[in-house]
Amino acid sequence: MRIAFTDRELDVMSVLWDLGDATVAEVRELLADKLAYTTVLTVLRTLEQKGYVEHTGEGRAHRYHPLVRREAAGRNALRRLVDKVFQGSPELLMTHLVSDKNLSDEELRRLRKLLEARIKGGGK
Repeated sequence: MRIAFTDRELDVMSVLWDLGDATVAEVRELLADKLAYTTVLTVLRTLEQKGYVEHTGEGRAHRYHPLVRREAAGRNALRRLVDKVFQGSPELLMTHLVSDKNLSDEELRRLRKLLEARIKGGGK
């Protein structure tokens, strides 16, 4: 399944991933930019049509549950980023990442440790 979110959909999905499930009002409350209730509802309905969320009835409200895991969405987004921005090269992405001046020495050490573990594991 190809997973693709608009920025607004990703904001809403992030709230659902954090909470596990939520009503429209709960999602709206936790979004950084305060959107109209109907806008949040529209985004959730669109996500439901795409098969990324489902809802259950809760009184007069609906409670929305993510059907796509954050990790799966992250893998898919990263693949698209590598393909579209880094010409399909994970090495170019990594070069860009480690060249970033905003990474702390500790973050760079953790990246090195991950790479060394991956190499020792035979690239698996």
